[in-house]
Amino acid sequence: MKQCEEKPAVTDVELSPDNKPETAKTAEKTLGKHCQDGAAAPQDGCTPLSDACLQREVKKLKEADKDGTQTIIDAGQKHFGAVACSVCGMLYSAANPEDESQHLLFHNQFISAVKYVGWKKERILAEYLDGKIILVLPDDPKYAIKKVEEIREMVDNDLGFQQVETKCPSQTKTFLFISSDKKVSGCLIAEHIQEGYRVIEEPLPEGSEGEKVMFERQRAWCCSTTPEPAICGISRVWVVNTMRRQGIATRMLECLRNNFIYGSYLSKDEIAFSDPTPDGKLFATHYFGTSQFLVYNFVSGTRSSQPKTGAV
Repeated sequence: MKQCEEKPAVTDVELSPDNKPETAKTAEKTLGKHCQDGAAAPQDGCTPLSDACLQREVKKLKEADKDGTQTIIDAGQKHFGAVACSVCGMLYSAANPEDESQHLLFHNQFISAVKYVGWKKERILAEYLDGKIILVLPDDPKYAIKKVEEIREMVDNDLGFQQVETKCPSQTKTFLFISSDKKVSGCLIAEHIQEGYRVIEEPLPEGSEGEKVMFERQRAWCCSTTPEPAICGISRVWVVNTMRRQGIATRMLECLRNNFIYGSYLSKDEIAFSDPTPDGKLFATHYFGTSQFLVYNFVSGTRSSQPKTGAV
């Protein structure tokens, strides 16, 4: 007996490149025109609003929503409706106060989380022309742990995960890809596990490659109820949208395999993904060379560790 469960889609996230077109910058002005009473007003959309300014704007939007008025922040938009923020990547309705307030909160969280000033004792695992990968462990200084928690919260919001802790924080390893412009552009969080469950492969329908990819992203999928031994669980893997398809997730995963256990290189059969999103499933399928990779559940208490059905 098996049961399938739909998975949430990943929301694309973008950083703010210097050469983006003017039409892509209109959403950013949202954050620069409404700070008053000396609050720090971001001029380029890449500086977090002060708490006071942020709360004023959210309150203003919520009051407008209660009144039923379709007010918008005056950002000089040339069109309304669904808008993708060119900085944080959030898709929202420019004429919906509730959407505006949600965007404002996430935008502020995003630009604060991806900012990276560095610290003295970085644990650098690899360096590249476009950035570097560092490792953060649970016993690292408080400022490093605080940064990881800030990033994790932002990533969870972006991936649609509920805010939960990992099963064993003391055994968690966080890999961060720091881009050459000093922004957190990738995050992989791994933890020790004992077992995983094999995804059940189902044949794809006939059609074009694009149709097959769309079907793969949208369909429900199942896994075996028979546990298999595993060592490493990947609870989250995320790459900022503007730097996807540049091998960042693959490089982080290779660093994980080289550094998860001292003196050992993990095999692919020793790694499991937790509740992968559609994009995560596509990445895992590509990396492992099969759609029958191992999965596990990292949210303690939300599902049985010995599932009665085949649902992931």
